[in-house]
Amino acid sequence: MTTTIDPAEVAKFEAMAAEWWDPNGKFKPLHLMNPCRLDYITNQIAAEFDRNLAGPAPFAGLRILDIGCGGGLLSEPMARLGATVVGADAAPRNIPVAQIHAEQSGLIIDYRVTTAEDMAAAGEQFDVVLNMEVVEHVADPLAYLTACQQLLKPGGLMICSTLNRNPKSFLMAIIGAEWVMHWLPKGTHDWAKFITPDELYALIRQAGLDPVDKRGMAFNPVSWRWGLSDRDLSVNYVTASVKR
Repeated sequence: MTTTIDPAEVAKFEAMAAEWWDPNGKFKPLHLMNPCRLDYITNQIAAEFDRNLAGPAPFAGLRILDIGCGGGLLSEPMARLGATVVGADAAPRNIPVAQIHAEQSGLIIDYRVTTAEDMAAAGEQFDVVLNMEVVEHVADPLAYLTACQQLLKPGGLMICSTLNRNPKSFLMAIIGAEWVMHWLPKGTHDWAKFITPDELYALIRQAGLDPVDKRGMAFNPVSWRWGLSDRDLSVNYVTASVKR
């Protein structure tokens, strides 16, 4: 299969690999956003697979792929909830960072340097694919989402988040996060690659999945926290899709 990896995008994240677990480093935005992301992810998985989040190891028996896993900020919580987790990333420097942190945390996670396309070609199958803040960095979003669809078992769930494309997202995600707050190095994001919710829904359907939910993730500068929103999808947003 033709790869959707954009080498320039991979190089950006490789350059920051050592800072994945520094809450005040170059991945500070993801550390701030992670509780909000996890709230959405865990509730969607629990609803889809009829799991009780208050019980012990609620995701036991589920095989979850964290594609574009980086340092493992989402892989580790999934493993703690009892899932069998594979973390995959195309940036080779990210994987040793993730592996060492998982070992130090006493977690067993299968981390790999690979791509969605290669895993799909190998016949890998998962109950859940976490596809978070990746689609705006690939060379061919439709081909990438199609590979993610192929990785899902029938009845499987994909959670996909990205950034909307409009003047507000340029102001917040580019000027604010990169130029003013210096939360990310300049050039981390390419505004032209941002995807509107309607465009993402269309791509997801073309890839063979059924979108079932979308929510905004909005930052509150007063509480300095991220929260889920039914109305505000203007910058960051997340979707849930199923494979019928």
